[in-house]
Amino acid sequence: MDNDQFYFRQLLSGRDLGEDNQLARQMVNFMYLIGDRKTGEAVVVDPAYDPQGLVDLVEADGMKLTGVLATHYHPDHVGGDMMGYSISGIADLLEITSIPIHVQSEEADLVQKVTGVSEKDLVTHSSGDKVTVGSIDIELIHTPGHTPGSQCFFVDNRLVAGDTLFLDGCGRTDLPGGNPREMYESLTQRLAKIPDTATLFPGHLYSPKPCQSMGDTRTHNYVFAPQTPEQWMAMFGS
Repeated sequence: MDNDQFYFRQLLSGRDLGEDNQLARQMVNFMYLIGDRKTGEAVVVDPAYDPQGLVDLVEADGMKLTGVLATHYHPDHVGGDMMGYSISGIADLLEITSIPIHVQSEEADLVQKVTGVSEKDLVTHSSGDKVTVGSIDIELIHTPGHTPGSQCFFVDNRLVAGDTLFLDGCGRTDLPGGNPREMYESLTQRLAKIPDTATLFPGHLYSPKPCQSMGDTRTHNYVFAPQTPEQWMAMFGS
């Protein structure tokens, strides 16, 4: 892919956006911008905390938001109430700009419930669907485990993984909707086609580095140590 054409930014909550938001600094969420510089179109992955700041940042880059990709329905990724806080997210973003919200079909109802957006605001997807931004194709991969409708995005040999996979560890499976066996299948089967040369971009800054190769992740991340579902469940099953 033409590096002059491909637009990609990793943004950290509490640093790049929501600098004055205590929860944003505490949660260290990553948001991502993916776009086509030739057309000026971009989508954002998991916008939370500072929608106006996000729009301003995108416009300062000479781009325009044309959609949202949601990895899953948790409020620190899409907005809503959490730990006594009300987090700005996609509902507030829609008040600024009318754009489609791309969600995994398993979580459309949950996204509506948590954020307050309506069904007409959402575009539901199945695993393997592609969202096209300009001439940039983004593949959507359903990766349940952390939540029933968690999904990852693969583009330009980069995996934007949300809370499915971190550089060290994976998303919790003991929260409502979590499923350790499905997480094992997501990591070892659904993401098996992602090459070791791809770069992993997680949903939170839980490690010293903000990203690393899938090869290094598979070698050093303890979640890949179990060799069978039984070993996995012995380590991570509830």
